[in-house]
This record gives sequence, C-alpha cells and structure tokens, in this order.
Amino acid sequence: MTAVWIDLLDPDAETLAHALPKPLHPTAIEHLLEPARHDDEPRPRLERQGDYLFGVLVLPVMVGEDGPIAFQELDLIATHEQVLTVRKTPSACPAIDISAIRDTAIAAGTLAGGCLYVLVDEIAERYLTLVDRFNEEIDELEDMVEDCDPAVLRSDIGRLRHDILHVRRVLTPTRDLARSVLDDRVDLPGDPELFPRDVEIRFADAYDKLLRATDGLDLSRDLLAGVRDYHQAKIANDQNEVMKRLTVVASVLLLPTFIVGLYGQNFDHMPELHWAQGYGFSWLVIVLATIGQIVFFRKKRWI
Repeated sequence: MTAVWIDLLDPDAETLAHALPKPLHPTAIEHLLEPARHDDEPRPRLERQGDYLFGVLVLPVMVGEDGPIAFQELDLIATHEQVLTVRKTPSACPAIDISAIRDTAIAAGTLAGGCLYVLVDEIAERYLTLVDRFNEEIDELEDMVEDCDPAVLRSDIGRLRHDILHVRRVLTPTRDLARSVLDDRVDLPGDPELFPRDVEIRFADAYDKLLRATDGLDLSRDLLAGVRDYHQAKIANDQNEVMKRLTVVASVLLLPTFIVGLYGQNFDHMPELHWAQGYGFSWLVIVLATIGQIVFFRKKRWI
C-alpha cells in the first residue's frame, strides 16, 4: 500500500497535532516543535519509539556558489501507512524544498520504508556533491598560494577546514543511521515489514554513497593540509629571501663603515697630511669592495 507522505515546514502545535499519524511521546512532540538553532545542530539518528519510528536527519545546504555551508534539520515520524517530515528553516538560508522527491515517491507508489530511503539517498547525494565542491575549492586555493594575500589565504583555509570538520560531524552519524537499517536494528513489527528486503538493498546503496562521502572528506582534509603546508613552506622561503637581502645589505655596508670609522679617528698625524691621495684611495677601496661583494652575492643568487 502506498504510504501517505506529509511534509510540514516550521509547523505550530495545532498544525502538527492534525498531521500526526498517532499519539507520540511528549519528548518527540517537543523535539518536532523546537525551532532550529544554528549553534546546536542535532545528531542524526533513527530510533524506534513504540509502534513508530522517530528520526532526525541533517541536510547540508550550500549558500550560493561560494558561500558557507548551512545545515537544515529534518525530523520525521514513520509508521507502516504514513511518513511525516518536519523541516526547520535554518538561520543562514531559506528552507530547502523536498516536494520533488516526495511527489516522485508518491507517484511511484512507494511504501513508507521506501520514502525513508529516498530521503537518505538524497542526503547522501548532497554530501557527495559537497565533497566535490570542497575539492574544487582546495584546487583553487592551491593555485592561489603563489599570488594571494597570505592573510586572505589563511582565512580561506581556516574556513574550509571548519566546514569539513562540521560536515564530518553530521555525516558520520548519518552513515550509522543507514547502517542501522541494514542491520535490522530499527524496524516496526507487522506485515509487511517497514523495511523489506528490496528497501534494505537500496539502503545499502545509500550507505555506500555515505561511505564514499566519508572517504572523500578524509581525502579533502589531507589535500587541505597539503595546501596549508605548501603555504607555510612558501612563507618560510619568503622569509629566507628577506634574510638573504638583509645579509647582503649589512655585508655591503660593513667594510665601508669600517674604513670610514678608521679614517674618522683622531690621529696625531692624519694620512691625508702625508699622502695626498689617501682620501681618494679610501674611496677606491670602498668602491672596489662594494662591487666585489655585489658580484659575489649575485653569483650566489642572493640578489
């Protein structure tokens, strides 16, 4: 029998009460009515509460092409006959629209367990897309290392690292959620089962996608660490170049300073009084020594 799929967006208590398939535990109703909080994304889970399933899903939302990552909480109640989803609008962006996948599932005569698979599979696809976006941004950062402002680059690396860690924090329990269906740890008694064999096989596909997304995030984290190390190595190399130039300046000025200081001492008999070319000779020594040092440092490619 085709399941009834009701989708609500930020419902109030009265709207939720009319849509509920059966009486729920007070804590479940409280969670369904609780508004989304940006600083406290819930942990995805799927658990049995009596004769219905209560679940919390977290969908990644990309805010624009280059914007930050936002997360939308989606709570659900599932029985054999009905699926109720409650979307909560995130503070960073508008709520996503799942009407397309809901209409497709209803048109295909999907059972309640199949509707849950459709949701989990959509989330898995979003995570795979997100990993591809991370890799593209990392490639762009790697190309920017040579020319970009170090402060801007460090800010982008820090932001991307924070996004990767945040995504992994909600991806891992989502993967465990799909695994719990495969292991028959969450199901409802009755005939037919909420998750028959064909639905479990589909959940296996969604689980594989979530595994690929997890591995992709690990690779993205390693690639980002490589970009960070490359950036730090470039900064160290730039500092070495600066130290070389400072060394050249100090070395070039050292000998002329010594000669000038020597001739500036108060002798009883100044060299210029006994040798008319003494002053010119000191300048000749200074010029030749300076030229010699410059030629030497250019051969060593310090300047």
